Amino acid sequence: MKIIDIQAAGLRGATPEGGWANEIKPDDCVHTLIAVFTDEGVIGWGSSFTNDRLVQASLEILEPLCIGENALEPERVGEKLHAHTFWLGRGGALTHTISGIDIAMWDILGKVTGQPVGRLLGGRYRDRVRPYASLLMQEPARLSEHLHSIRAQGFQAFKIGWGPFGRSSNTVDEQIVRAAREAVGPQSTLMVDAGASDAFWHQDYKWAARTAEMLAGYGVYWFEEPLAPDNLRDYLLLRKNSPVPIAGGEVLTRRQSFLPWLQRGAFDIVQPDVTKVGGISEERRIAWMAEENGVRFIPHGWNTALGLAADLHLASASKHTDMVEYLTGSPFIDEIVETKWELDASGMLPIPERPGLGISLDLDAVEKYTGKRFRLP
Repeated sequence: MKIIDIQAAGLRGATPEGGWANEIKPDDCVHTLIAVFTDEGVIGWGSSFTNDRLVQASLEILEPLCIGENALEPERVGEKLHAHTFWLGRGGALTHTISGIDIAMWDILGKVTGQPVGRLLGGRYRDRVRPYASLLMQEPARLSEHLHSIRAQGFQAFKIGWGPFGRSSNTVDEQIVRAAREAVGPQSTLMVDAGASDAFWHQDYKWAARTAEMLAGYGVYWFEEPLAPDNLRDYLLLRKNSPVPIAGGEVLTRRQSFLPWLQRGAFDIVQPDVTKVGGISEERRIAWMAEENGVRFIPHGWNTALGLAADLHLASASKHTDMVEYLTGSPFIDEIVETKWELDASGMLPIPERPGLGISLDLDAVEKYTGKRFRLP
């Protein structure tokens, strides 16, 4: 089965706020869908955390390397693409685009073999996983109201991030966390994401250490991205001294970039994004490295329904991955699938059992948000 075409289209019109200093707008594109077509009519779907113009430019380089390749060999083809981009900016838009191609190829492999991707990754440790609702911080009263509405949907784990946290005062920081804890209740799992990969993040190690102490008093499960993402030295120091687990890694790409962070013990929890790092093939290798170095692997999932599906399968095949991120309120998660995501009575999300990624896209909704009708060449 040969690859004959690769198409891409950016999602626009309902892009959720990211909390960034240079805030993204609904018509901005930060997520791009990728479809890989085969000579036998099987189509695989993937997603890339990159603007569609960057993906299209990357495909001009990558697609000639894919055409005619065996569509059932995602890891080998992925390694070929990585090897041919040493000199062209690997780790950026090219690697993000490889991610979408790789996810789509795993989808094809599952569809052809009749197996869910998680089983093809070596076997399923679980058939459901706890999703944590991921939402932006707001001033305390509005955040509390939002969390109450999300909790009413059945979520039992919550992550609040970005917004005014770390950008106003220590008093405001604590007011936000106190309001969140009161809203979700003492039994719910609560995580806090400082969002220090924001442009020109100004807080330092001392702020992070002091804030970690405050978060411990509210039973926060982990403290995410408390320091600028290149500051390995301070991450090592913070993880050693923090009373709450330290999480990060969402902006890193390629397994080689994760190696020093894992080997030196910078994280308690590592959070690669499957739509950035090189896809499922690369992310499962990062998960293996994490396990070998005593670090928990919990995917970063601020992306699309295809990214969420990939995360679910990775979680099913990873021994200690019992949570996935669920970006709440995004049509790119909730509306572009034919069968809507549903939590069970325990607040758990079933892992798809159908072949491939196990989800079907609503192509009318895809066309609504991309302006493109994907067609077999």
